[in-house]
Amino acid sequence: MSIMALKRTKIVDIFNPELIGEKVCVKGWVRTRRGNKNVQFVALNDGSTIKNIQIVFDLAKFSEDELKPITTGASLHVEGELVASQGKGQTCEIQAETIEIYGTADPQTYPLQKKGHTLEFLREIAHLRPRTNTFGAVLRIRHNLAFAIHKFFNERGFFYLNTPLITASDCEGAGAMFQVTTLDLNNLPKTEDGTIDYAQDFFGKQTSLTVSGQLEGELGATALGAIYTFGPTFRAENSNTPRHLAEFWMIEPEVAFNDITDNMDLAEEFIKYCIVYALENCKDDIEFLAQMYDKNLVERLEFVLHNQFMRLPYTEAIKILEASDKKFEFPVSWGIDLQSEHERYLVEEHFKKPVILTDYPKEIKAFYMKLNEDGKTVRAMDVLFPQIGEIIGGSEREADYDKLLARIEELHIPMKDMWWYLDTRRFGTVPHSGFGLGFERLVLFVTGMTNIRDVIPFPRTPKNAEF
Repeated sequence: MSIMALKRTKIVDIFNPELIGEKVCVKGWVRTRRGNKNVQFVALNDGSTIKNIQIVFDLAKFSEDELKPITTGASLHVEGELVASQGKGQTCEIQAETIEIYGTADPQTYPLQKKGHTLEFLREIAHLRPRTNTFGAVLRIRHNLAFAIHKFFNERGFFYLNTPLITASDCEGAGAMFQVTTLDLNNLPKTEDGTIDYAQDFFGKQTSLTVSGQLEGELGATALGAIYTFGPTFRAENSNTPRHLAEFWMIEPEVAFNDITDNMDLAEEFIKYCIVYALENCKDDIEFLAQMYDKNLVERLEFVLHNQFMRLPYTEAIKILEASDKKFEFPVSWGIDLQSEHERYLVEEHFKKPVILTDYPKEIKAFYMKLNEDGKTVRAMDVLFPQIGEIIGGSEREADYDKLLARIEELHIPMKDMWWYLDTRRFGTVPHSGFGLGFERLVLFVTGMTNIRDVIPFPRTPKNAEF
């Protein structure tokens, strides 16, 4: 049948009572089709909402041949009258008058048929999984959280700073970095002593993908006052856990003149703002995920909002863990890096509220953190959440040139990588603080998903760089 020249209405906007009785145009992908010899019902979704719109095909108007290609996964352009629905579960439906089939989907080969699919299976078809209800919901929430992050910082006078993805320095000192090179790996140029001659490489030196934009962020903060980064970061750790990715996104605010207390205040305000934004703007998607995956999801989000975060030093936390009757897989003693099980015990069982731990032993934290007067601990802060443990890590930075230099030398960090960073302490140094939030950890928490590979469109993990 011929198509009228109507402007398309997104399905998210179609459930408007004022449109009832109007001629409308929708376009999308078929989720299901059912019916009898008199009438056929097609559920259509265009990705703008978790909700489908029901299309009603009166078989007095459409032939079986016209409707035969309408199978799960096919794409349609439908025009007709929006009417109030008599059926359960929807307020309105479209009485189809014209149809155009953009693309078919063979039921024998299209993998997303109307049945339950495991999340593991969907990871194998990550190019198609955004078409499922689950991943549509996750990706819309991810978008809204990204928008909330920019909105939060913009409203508070922060400047968005784009830090480099290719770097010659390892700011975490972890060494787990992906190398970037244009050298011929089958015929590497060598120096006289037999080492690789990086002078012939594209940048004239050894370079890697960044593990963090923080060090460059500090340069921005000591000029613009308050900045934040939000971009991809890369860790070449061989970690096959539900909490680690090789490529992920980080948000890193850095603020001149902020001390550790200001930093904790900012982190708490920031994370609560993001959760409120998601609850207000992603209600349908969050409710769907709660129903399908995690009945306690909304309760846990509100738990974070309605509690003031508990703040205590690492040393106090160790005493609490040692005094508990809990049998931990990893034994507890002063000086250890806390594991997720320790962090979750403090949050979920002991304090029953989110926790910010401070003043960690310097040996388990990065070189740039401000040394406390005791000479043993640094002004680090980790924000701990229920279910996932650490969600934010940050610190007040060491502002004293001599102390920072001593720490760099102590850890044998090459000075060729650090001279520019030390200049911020040589020329007009100031107290300053910042933190990092792994974006996927935030999305994991807000969606209730349990594997970080399910909150990024195309996960990059050891032995997996598909799509």
